[in-house]
Amino acid sequence: MTTLLVIAKAPVPGRVKTRLTPPFTPREAASLAAAALADTLRAVAAAPAARRVLVLDGAPGPWLPPGFDVVPQCAGGLDERLADAFARCAGPALLIGMDTPQVTPELLGVDFAGCDAYFGPAEDGGFWALGLAEPDPALLRGVPMSTPVTGAVQRERLAAAGLRVRELPRLRDVDTAADAHAVAALAPHGRFAARLARCTAGTGR
Repeated sequence: MTTLLVIAKAPVPGRVKTRLTPPFTPREAASLAAAALADTLRAVAAAPAARRVLVLDGAPGPWLPPGFDVVPQCAGGLDERLADAFARCAGPALLIGMDTPQVTPELLGVDFAGCDAYFGPAEDGGFWALGLAEPDPALLRGVPMSTPVTGAVQRERLAAAGLRVRELPRLRDVDTAADAHAVAALAPHGRFAARLARCTAGTGR
């Protein structure tokens, strides 16, 4: 069975979701990040998995449910940190971030029978999920991160390695206020949508 990895940053004001500021304050942006992380971890907790691992930059908080191993992120760029997360896995693994609180347990219930990799493209050109039947950190090292071509380069890496890739649905990351409202509308009953409603109540943001 698959190991589910979540790579995340502790929701500390001024360190997370800085592109939400403005219109939101750093504290509000951090609260939105905490809600997105809580929704993500809840989906992972409900999905079938051999192991659930939070690869964390920072300290755990009350948003962390039981059943997760917590390991620190390594130093270096995002490509190195993603590669290191996969290096910790001996068998099939699926990695996601904390920016898609609309994710569901069903999306995470991957089956590697008949394929070698899963790829979940993001609307901003990146990717929200990457799964490898045989984790190979070299597939991620050197991929330019946080660019409009990140997803295309990563997808080409998988193809160039001769892997049989199964596509996951395209999802929208929460980076900007417009993203936040769009994603909340997709998952109106989650903690993220509730937190966004409280942050925007009476402000018009």
